[in-house]
Amino acid sequence: MALLNFLKPKNQLEEGGRTAAPVQRDEGEPEKNCPNCHKDIPLSRLWANQLVCPCGYHFRMKARQRIHMAADKGTFAELYPEIKSGDPLEFPGYQEKLDTACAASGEGEAVVCGTAQIGGYGCCIFAMEAYFMMGSMGSAVGEKITLLFEYAIAHHLPVIGYIVSGGARMQEGLLSLMQMAKTSAAVKRHSDAGLLYIAVLTNPTTGGVTASFAMEADIILAEPGATIGFAGPRVIEQTTGKSLPKGFQKAEFVQQHGFIDAIAGRREQKKLFEQLLRMHAH
Repeated sequence: MALLNFLKPKNQLEEGGRTAAPVQRDEGEPEKNCPNCHKDIPLSRLWANQLVCPCGYHFRMKARQRIHMAADKGTFAELYPEIKSGDPLEFPGYQEKLDTACAASGEGEAVVCGTAQIGGYGCCIFAMEAYFMMGSMGSAVGEKITLLFEYAIAHHLPVIGYIVSGGARMQEGLLSLMQMAKTSAAVKRHSDAGLLYIAVLTNPTTGGVTASFAMEADIILAEPGATIGFAGPRVIEQTTGKSLPKGFQKAEFVQQHGFIDAIAGRREQKKLFEQLLRMHAH
């Protein structure tokens, strides 16, 4: 874990712990309000800082944005784009939700998979799409992730995964829950082959995804402030009859209790991936 010590203290801001400089904006430039510091931040500044507010708050990011942020320029090659969800149970309104999710996200499914190079090292990479039904896991998501791990085994490649999810997709019932075992088996075969798996948990990572491949990586990272857990706090409080501690299920709390290895802001992630891939290169 000595490698991870270069990461900044968890209570520091993205800009090195210093007080952020006053926000400079042009007249009429589009802005976005930060839910953490409640300031309006120019979009140009947010994009230049990888959608991280000067206060350290990490805004939601699309799957392909994450992949292109991490991968060497021009090296990403997508795999399995043809795999998409059906409506096996003919669940009322499900097809309409899928159509809406496709339009909102620009993706055919809630995960994007492929191969890439990071710092010149080849790897498989996947990123879950928050704008597609909050990255929920149905049969197609489980199939794509399983196939990616099998591809990585066949080509002797490490896997890096950006994970965001509200859990299993209820509209597919048991078929969705089966993906937990299916993806876990693929991760185990990848591990048995002596290959590296790095997971980056983003906001939120919950439900059946947390209970399967999200927490089975060799190295588990998380973005600052990300919500990480299985059931929601309200359900836990109602079940246990106890009040939960402050910051419960936030990445910092989860790290303190030993469930993740380190917290890594977006500006640190590519460098960290490069170091880890170099350490584990055969």
